[in-house]
Amino acid sequence: MKNIILGSCAALSMTLSLFFEHTPTNKNAKLNTVETASVLPLNLPEDPIITETTAPTTSFKDTLYYNYYAQTLGVKLNYSENKQLLATVAEWLGTPYRSGAASKKGTDCSGFVSKVYKEVYGITLTHSSRSMFQSVERIKKSAIKAGDLVFFRRGPGKPIYHVGIYLNNNKFVHSASNGGVMVSSLNQAYYARNYYAAGRVNL
Repeated sequence: MKNIILGSCAALSMTLSLFFEHTPTNKNAKLNTVETASVLPLNLPEDPIITETTAPTTSFKDTLYYNYYAQTLGVKLNYSENKQLLATVAEWLGTPYRSGAASKKGTDCSGFVSKVYKEVYGITLTHSSRSMFQSVERIKKSAIKAGDLVFFRRGPGKPIYHVGIYLNNNKFVHSASNGGVMVSSLNQAYYARNYYAAGRVNL
């Protein structure tokens, strides 16, 4: 009888031992599975923002740069304009008009254009809007790009009397006799009426 009891206890002990050894293994397996699933989900959603086709072509630094000058000049930019051109014309804003002059103490339209072109492009232009027109490649108004020149005259057969530098979105920078260096629109009635042509300097 004693032997039967001892045998039963041994069998029970062996069964319980197997049970407790097996249970933690399953728990650990479940925990590992859960941890792995939480870190590396099986069905990762595709990021809708950072993709090859939607990645921005302009760096964050460039974006800040263009946004600053867009606000300073009051012009909608397309982020491809010459950065030095934008910075240079911004430095001239507010310069008073002075006929025959070409400095930041005072400048006329052609003096302003010639100074900017020398500083930005290293090109020397004559201090005369009429002479400038003779040295540029005539382009269509629809093809104007930042840095191109825009010319004005007071009616058919009249000589060219004014020149400015095109920026973007129908805006150009120039030295006006009634306000000095400023940004104006080709859509303004006065400039729309007197606009003559656009020209590109071969850089």
